[in-house]
Amino acid sequence: MKHIHFIGIGGTGLSAIALILLQKGFVISGSDRESSPLFVALTEAGAQTFLGHAPENISEPDIVIRSSAVPDDNPEVVAALSKGIPVLKRKDFLPELTKGKQTLAIAGSHGKTTTTAMLVWILHCMGKDPSFISGGIINQLARNAQAGSGPHFVIEADEYDHMFLGLTPTIGIITNIEHDHTDCFPTPADYFAAFKAFIQQVEQDGKALMCIDDPETRSLINAIAGNKPKYLGYGTTPDANFLAKNIVYIDGYPQFDLYHHKDFGYAENLGTVKLSVPGHHNVLNATAALSAIHQLGLPVNEAIQAISDFTGAGRRFEVIGIANDVTVIDDYGHHPSEIAATLQAAQSRYPGQRVWAVWQPHTYSRTQNLAEGFTQALNLADRVLVLQVYAAREKDPGYSSEQIVETLSKNKALYAPSFELATKYLRKTLTPGDVVIVFSAGDATQLSRALLKVLDQKEDGSLEAQS
Repeated sequence: MKHIHFIGIGGTGLSAIALILLQKGFVISGSDRESSPLFVALTEAGAQTFLGHAPENISEPDIVIRSSAVPDDNPEVVAALSKGIPVLKRKDFLPELTKGKQTLAIAGSHGKTTTTAMLVWILHCMGKDPSFISGGIINQLARNAQAGSGPHFVIEADEYDHMFLGLTPTIGIITNIEHDHTDCFPTPADYFAAFKAFIQQVEQDGKALMCIDDPETRSLINAIAGNKPKYLGYGTTPDANFLAKNIVYIDGYPQFDLYHHKDFGYAENLGTVKLSVPGHHNVLNATAALSAIHQLGLPVNEAIQAISDFTGAGRRFEVIGIANDVTVIDDYGHHPSEIAATLQAAQSRYPGQRVWAVWQPHTYSRTQNLAEGFTQALNLADRVLVLQVYAAREKDPGYSSEQIVETLSKNKALYAPSFELATKYLRKTLTPGDVVIVFSAGDATQLSRALLKVLDQKEDGSLEAQS
């Protein structure tokens, strides 16, 4: 197998696989509807890339891998099948990709990208040269994927389209379980069942690390108790096998003691952990990563030192700049719980400062089905600017996110139908000391960059706050 073609090569998931295979010496080609930084990076790395999907892009590859968003009637899918070329999804190819490695798979509704990045960073600092796939750029490594020479393959285990069921981890982590991707998992029971199937695929002699603070994850532990592999809980709850305790915040960043509860109630203090990323959720993420290091039999004291220097992953509370004493942060949060956790982290990191949430909803189905949760989360911000829904893989059902604005606290929020109007309004309204978090799993990161450029300019906005 030498030549692999990707349909949707510019997406986060497929681009990471393509990059690893390029590094391994495979011939890589691929197409996407539009260019993106990842698409450009792969082109520069040596992949043959095509803008747009067309039958002629299929030039006799050995295998075609398609994004979950690519339909069966895609012209390249049809062309490949007509030539007898296998067409796979990520799930189908993961066993081949991770073969011969100890797979460390991080799953969960929230926090999996940061936890993955933390674990990769620790192994990197230990000189283990891991292979990895992360859902975001790891800041200090400036990449989201790598074909490493070490024994470990760290992978963000995405639940969408059941991708993570293509993995057989040595260590599996579940950060939390909260119903999401309603287009793929219509009910909470469907979603829960997928995570149960994932964690039961951990190798017989492997370990499953699960956040016991999360009610649904605790329910899952109870549902599979007594089965192999051994399921271990982590978190801040006293009965956790790996316990984060004595949590304090110093200059907005968390510090805590990490304990390992052994049999017969014995608790071993593994050390004091100091983080350089804010928020209680990162205490849990760090506890998961350090617990995995412990279960691998690697020195936890070295891991604690490494994680203290970890500065985060791209678009996860990523401070992209400060202009006119206004801090602009990019965040990938697109679920109510993620938005709430990030806003709480901002309030801890920037006490007494006005925090803005600029939110680009991601998919119509999620926005409508979780509307009440979005209202509760966004109300944690001091001011809110709601953008148009980023449709992604969906068609517009005639729904507008302006309806969310009407459910928020009086005089707190407004709706901006375009990035241009949003930028004008923010330029007019922001004051020194403000913190702006742009929440987007779509293309609103361009708004963040534009905002930084114009903060020193003056021009009247044209929006009025909703009452």
